[in-house]
Amino acid sequence: MITKYNIYGMTCTSCALTIEKNIKDLPGVNTASVNHATEVLKVEFDENRVDDQIIIDTIKLIGYEAELRNQTEIANFGISGMSCVSCANRIEAATKLIENVQYANVNFATETLSISATDPSAISRVNEVVTKLGYKLYSLTENNDQESKKERELENLWRRFLVSLIFTVPVLYIAGGHMLNMPLPRIINPMINPILFAIVQLVFTIPVIFVSSNYYKTGFTSLIRKHPNMDTLIALGTSAAFLYGIFATFKIIGGDYTYTNELYFEAAAVILTLITLGKYLELVTKGRTSEAIKKLMGLAPKTATVVRDEKELTIPIEAVLVGDIVSTKPGERLPVDGVVITGQTSIDESMLTGESIPVEKKIGDKVIGSSINKNGLIRYEATHVGKDTTLAQIIKLVEDAQTSKAPIAKLADIISSYFVPIIIIVAILSSLLWFISGQSILFSLTILISVLVIACPCALGLATPTAIMVGTGKGAENGILIKSGEALETTHKIQTIIFDKTGTITEGKPVVTDIVAAENLDEKFLLLLAASAEKGSEHPLGEAIVSEAEKYNIDLIQPTEFEALSGLGIRATINGLDIRLGNEKYFIENNIDISKLKAVSDELASEGKTPMFISNDQTFLGVIAVADTVKKTSSLAIQHLKSLGIKVIMLTGDNKRTAQAIARQVGIEEVISEVLPQDKARHVKTYQKNESKVAMVGDGINDAPALAQADIGIAIGSGTDIAMESADIILMKDDLQLVPIAIELSKKTILNIQENLFWAFAYNILGVPVAMGILYIFGGPLLSPIIAGAAMSFSSVSVLLNALRLKKFKPKIGKKELI
Repeated sequence: MITKYNIYGMTCTSCALTIEKNIKDLPGVNTASVNHATEVLKVEFDENRVDDQIIIDTIKLIGYEAELRNQTEIANFGISGMSCVSCANRIEAATKLIENVQYANVNFATETLSISATDPSAISRVNEVVTKLGYKLYSLTENNDQESKKERELENLWRRFLVSLIFTVPVLYIAGGHMLNMPLPRIINPMINPILFAIVQLVFTIPVIFVSSNYYKTGFTSLIRKHPNMDTLIALGTSAAFLYGIFATFKIIGGDYTYTNELYFEAAAVILTLITLGKYLELVTKGRTSEAIKKLMGLAPKTATVVRDEKELTIPIEAVLVGDIVSTKPGERLPVDGVVITGQTSIDESMLTGESIPVEKKIGDKVIGSSINKNGLIRYEATHVGKDTTLAQIIKLVEDAQTSKAPIAKLADIISSYFVPIIIIVAILSSLLWFISGQSILFSLTILISVLVIACPCALGLATPTAIMVGTGKGAENGILIKSGEALETTHKIQTIIFDKTGTITEGKPVVTDIVAAENLDEKFLLLLAASAEKGSEHPLGEAIVSEAEKYNIDLIQPTEFEALSGLGIRATINGLDIRLGNEKYFIENNIDISKLKAVSDELASEGKTPMFISNDQTFLGVIAVADTVKKTSSLAIQHLKSLGIKVIMLTGDNKRTAQAIARQVGIEEVISEVLPQDKARHVKTYQKNESKVAMVGDGINDAPALAQADIGIAIGSGTDIAMESADIILMKDDLQLVPIAIELSKKTILNIQENLFWAFAYNILGVPVAMGILYIFGGPLLSPIIAGAAMSFSSVSVLLNALRLKKFKPKIGKKELI
């Protein structure tokens, strides 16, 4: 089974690798992956050999906190009408009896009910149970436990920073003030009272060490377990400074005042304070990378108005059941997914699909939960609730993508796993070499601490996951759901894109394109005859003709006789007229002369349209052409892909003439037609042999094997569930312009990752030699451990800020072109 855990207390990518290594070593664990940016551990394991508790205990033993990510439905409600504790007990007891409820707790003081269940329908029944008891249930803003823990962690870091700052400022002033001729009280003046000068610094440094104890606990535990991390570097560096300061203090107390200028308390205090500030800023910035998820979560309304027993009731959204009739007024957000049963309106789906223009909805149309009802009162039947709604599925997809690793992340992981041990060795060797060369212990200690503190692998660990988080979130904002970090990375390498035709390049629904009368007939009269004849037909071409007549509000005539002739056409009697409608073969067989419009029908056929001939008895009346029309944006999308240097191919089961006609309209030169569904994947494989990376774009069940075979499968969001399940990227609207936008977003994200990795590597490549004293050899300055601490903190924050630049991503295909 595969399970996810929230991890707390990680400070760098080495922490993540430490956890990964220890979990992978557990018997029964197949894979373990930690995303440092999202602080989530994903484990695949044999539940017969290892369980959640063993995994959580192992993580705690290493020095971190862990908890199981919610595998159950959790809801929080408010309750009104309780008068005493017995009311609370009564509600609690009743809700616990609901099948599949794992936990229920009623807090009388806060008038709240917290409940968890293994089945969403169990939570839906809570409202019914509580109402029967005589109380009213209402929804509370969801209290996300993980978010609250993040908030507490942020508050804790800020509190630690403030405490550190309060005690560090005096230490820094006492230690360095006299060097700058700043006034010091006589009692702690090093020239007058060196013993108190040292002791006061020691006393002020101890609280800073105490509030920073996490660094030492995690750092030394990781060192003992032979997997040192960033905390190890901090712990070793500041411990060396602090212990040397204590040693110097004892020397001063013993009468050796030469150690007065060799106290290192201010270095330890300032480094810890700066690093804590850096961690606080890092956590704040990391929080901003997941804003896309928070925005999506905030879209869902907290209550729904449902019709039960012919009465409208306002209930918590968690209590809505599949089949409930939901009423939504203008301006309200739709609580769940469903199908309209009364009324009509326009719906703003922009936050889910990226489409700015409201979509018209009428009876029978599907509506998406969390979209906004613009101007009409509608009632609709709930079809998907809870975790099954479109919004919930989008949130899950984005979360999964943000917790996954891209292949490029492996490079940073490998380097980080070796980096910290190497730095410890480098720090010790460089310090010893300087001491052997004749430098003082103080000088050597400065080198040791500077190298340990400046060499932080945090920036390496954050470079990839933060960019992926922002990139996938930005994709969701634009109506592009990217399922994994690997898909996001691979997309920018695409060299060939294969498009399905029907429903992908075209609308997937035939419509009337041309009406040509043979005699002096009104075109609408011709349409009246054809639509009336087709009124009883279920053929898609017939339905297209009937729909065209409805568009012009033509009152159709009920045929008195109707006959469908397979592969030929239909025959109907309308007001005594013998009407025939069908293909050329049908009319030749009945000796009806169509020569007047034969050239016209051939021209229509060459354009990929299906000409249908109509006659009254033996009199030829005209031609009505029906075709699956090209989507308005398909041509522009394909032009844009070509401008990116991508080869575009159309793959379809349709006949060659129709396929070529559609291809000409959108600018595709290479067409493979008359392909059986089972052969589509084979054609994709053929191109993969010749090209490095191939993408397939489709929407139907028959596209699923090809989508799965392609390096990147792209499914149209209006397509089938099977197609979307097989795809790596899902487009939330029927607009192929999202394909080049997805490629563009991938390129921007990978560029951002490469920038992050470059600066992270460059920082360490330049910073470590400077800390080792390379510049000092050539007469330059020696790097202060305090500056090293500040630089280390800045490196992580700078990488995060660079990743946040992706939030400004705007596709080259602008809104004007989309309309």
